[in-house]
Amino acid sequence: MKRIKLWDEVFEISIPHSEIQLAINRIAEQMKVDLEGKETLFICILNGAFMFASELMKAVELTDAEISFLKLSSYSGANSTGEIKELIGLNEVITGRTVVIIEDIVDSGQTIKEVLNQLLAKGAREVKVATLLFKPNSLRADIKLDYVGLEIPNDFIVGFGLDYDRRGRNLKDIYSLVKEQFKN
Repeated sequence: MKRIKLWDEVFEISIPHSEIQLAINRIAEQMKVDLEGKETLFICILNGAFMFASELMKAVELTDAEISFLKLSSYSGANSTGEIKELIGLNEVITGRTVVIIEDIVDSGQTIKEVLNQLLAKGAREVKVATLLFKPNSLRADIKLDYVGLEIPNDFIVGFGLDYDRRGRNLKDIYSLVKEQFKN
């Protein structure tokens, strides 16, 4: 599908699945070198990173690695506070371990910075960040991204785990919002 409609918006394919898979394989190859022999805990940030994490874990093939899943809470009632209040689902002991955060997309970097700080405060020996997508023009936090699949413009995107109001996560390709030009 070249174009799709989700709710009231039209999106067109911007990153085909084949390009996504190449980026994932490149990250996995680097991780095999960097993490071999380390007892690594991968933490997938839900909901968006589940597809990336699934493909990455199949490609990385580290026998001494574990994966867990984490939801972040930054809401008070129906409103976002802008701060991560809780790492929901973190039950593993991370003291002295190498932890790799698996994120779908990094734009401002504020969420990743807060998660990094919380994991280090809980005793992680080192924390690395793997993101499938990175919007460098949106970055506002001082963070280091260890593994970046693809750098993208500051477009609104869906697919491969990313959604528009709960729809589109299941798409294997990534789609960008179409900015229609209207004539007066």
